[in-house]
Amino acid sequence: MTASPTAAPGSATQPDSDAPPHRYTAALASRIESTWQDNWARLGTFNVANPVGSLAPPQGTPVPEDKLFVQDMFPYPSGEGLHVGHPLGYIATDVYARYFRMTGHNVLHALGFDAFGLPAEQYAVQTGTHPRSRTEANIVNFRRQLGRLGLGHDSRRSFSTTDVEFYKWTQWIFLQIYNAWFDTAAGKARPIAELIAEFDSGA
Repeated sequence: MTASPTAAPGSATQPDSDAPPHRYTAALASRIESTWQDNWARLGTFNVANPVGSLAPPQGTPVPEDKLFVQDMFPYPSGEGLHVGHPLGYIATDVYARYFRMTGHNVLHALGFDAFGLPAEQYAVQTGTHPRSRTEANIVNFRRQLGRLGLGHDSRRSFSTTDVEFYKWTQWIFLQIYNAWFDTAAGKARPIAELIAEFDSGA
């Protein structure tokens, strides 16, 4: 019998006709996973081409017409790392995205980071660091952990709500909420100007 390639150096191995010739250990699994994940990153396996623009494929390379956009819920980088609940949702969307990618769809699977709000601020206070530097360090660790899970996000499309270019969208959604009211009769939000007009008209 051949000794296991993952056996500790110098360890004695006993021939055992019932034992498999190779042992699949956590260390071996980690090496295999890291090798494939490095290849995916190097080859841009999960990079999705746009039909036009800076992310378009090389001239003459077709882009599948069937498109699918998969957006995961943004994790909050208000802690040093992911918790067990994060992979629960991310693995499900990854399986979904991979299925459609294998059936020939042009699948954009993206992920951002939501760092606005009290949790990020409180974590910075607890650690005695500036919120931006603490958040950026947490995002680096989140990316590392997500990479180890082998998820198929297009990292070129990633963003954070703390990016200066993104501020306008957070401000925009708050203005939409501020300038609206929920009409229970209609079952939807309506512009506040319509409510003011109703009051003014006495309706």
